[in-house]
Amino acid sequence: MTTHATIMIIDDEKIVGDMAKLSLEQEEYEVETFLNGESALERLKEKKFNVVITDLKMKGVDGLEVLRTTKRLYPETVVIMITAFANLDVAIEALRDDVFDFFPKPVKIKDLKQSIRKALEQQAAQ
Repeated sequence: MTTHATIMIIDDEKIVGDMAKLSLEQEEYEVETFLNGESALERLKEKKFNVVITDLKMKGVDGLEVLRTTKRLYPETVVIMITAFANLDVAIEALRDDVFDFFPKPVKIKDLKQSIRKALEQQAAQ
């Protein structure tokens, strides 16, 4: 497994991003957090990440737009979506757009870490 995998976290609730960042950095991941989709997409133009974790419902650029743009720029980047508004239609749309995993809030950090590990293993095997 790659240590120093790069992870982008986008959530408009600062505490969510901060807690995930702290927890993931303990696993030796390089983590950058963003409070909105716009600034995250600007950063994606400059840097490729192994994993992008995005909230679905955000003002302006939402999680589905982040997912589509990420996949267009870096097809091999894994996108994990988190939402407090989990409904079947949104989950289906995200899956059609190649989301790797989909979690309702509040997400358990151990589940998120497990999903990230699985994603990185899959990337390494490609």
